[in-house]
Amino acid sequence: MRAEARSGWWLTVPYAVFLLAFAAYPVCFALALVFMRWDLVTAPSFAGFDNVQLLATDARFWRAVANTLVFLAIHLPLQIAAALTLALALNRPLVFRAFWRAAFFLPVVISGAVVAILWNALYATDVGLFNQLLVSGGLAPVPWLTDPALAMPAIAVMVTWKNVGFYVVIYLAGLQYIPRSCQEAIELDGASAWQRFRHLTLPLLLPQTILVVTLSTINGFQLFIEPYVMTGGGPLRRTFSVVLYMYTNAFSYQKMGYAATIGVALALIIGMVVAVQRRVIGRAEAL
Repeated sequence: MRAEARSGWWLTVPYAVFLLAFAAYPVCFALALVFMRWDLVTAPSFAGFDNVQLLATDARFWRAVANTLVFLAIHLPLQIAAALTLALALNRPLVFRAFWRAAFFLPVVISGAVVAILWNALYATDVGLFNQLLVSGGLAPVPWLTDPALAMPAIAVMVTWKNVGFYVVIYLAGLQYIPRSCQEAIELDGASAWQRFRHLTLPLLLPQTILVVTLSTINGFQLFIEPYVMTGGGPLRRTFSVVLYMYTNAFSYQKMGYAATIGVALALIIGMVVAVQRRVIGRAEAL
């Protein structure tokens, strides 16, 4: 038994090395950079709490946080509604149901940069498909990505479209475990389709909804490639996300220490927001 136990521990060595090299070391290095000045050229120098103090008073950072929260406020309801609606539709007997499930999941595996370029063309003011449809209907074209009030909602719609297939799978898994006996019982009681959804399906899908909200929030705070490719953070910095601001400080201004500080702050913000979400949803579940 001892020999088998030792051989088992040896089997974990590759994973432990991988974890240390690609998880533990980068985290520790980022934490150390918080207290450093480093421009990728000269040697790092100790900066004390200068980066932390700068972060606390940096209006652009807090503007990026506000932009990201606006994105989440638009994206989360859209993501939940779209994923749940499609899951309910795909859970019914359909012709070519497997094809439709695969079709909705396909955007998930496409590169984010490719999707951003595609939607950038769809949103184009002069020749974009969406504006061509508006013009054919007698309406004026809309500056989707150049209007400060529309740019972030436009990006939120695109991100929802790209990720919805992943969350559809989560909801479909939950729908498979709703007991058929419960569905038959509520139908015999004369419940309408809306009542069945409101009082049976929705409550039983609460664990899946919690997972969707948590994952969407984490992914939303990591918003980067879409505004980077589609708007560059504009117009008027309305789509400048936290990760895009971190990237700009790291590779445009060579402020690696300050970029690491932004990254650590972002991790703390994500942790706090997710904790609050889970507490609120947990209380609602208890009621």
